[in-house]
Amino acid sequence: MFLTMNRFKVKSGREAEFETVWKTRDSHLQDVPGFVSFHLMKGEPQADHTLYASHTFWTTRAAFEAWTRSEAFRAAHKDAKPQGDLYLGPPELEVFDEVQSLHAAPSG
Repeated sequence: MFLTMNRFKVKSGREAEFETVWKTRDSHLQDVPGFVSFHLMKGEPQADHTLYASHTFWTTRAAFEAWTRSEAFRAAHKDAKPQGDLYLGPPELEVFDEVQSLHAAPSG
């Protein structure tokens, strides 16, 4: 498993606008080979921002890298407008290779 994470410091009072940008965009991810799941997470509000993290899980690093060079990637980002006025600084990309995986026990 491979995880990519972008962290965004969204200016206080701009959270709804930020969430709308994400909820209304077509990511084109569902049919991409190696894509597992996407999650947009919201942290606790701070004095001047709220921290958000987007997590995208992939079967392998190679699958993620292939997506970044794909037509699906270009389509997902073609209408992206600069949203710099929403953030305190640029998004921070982090990537992780799986070391261990645990799952919930089946119920019943």
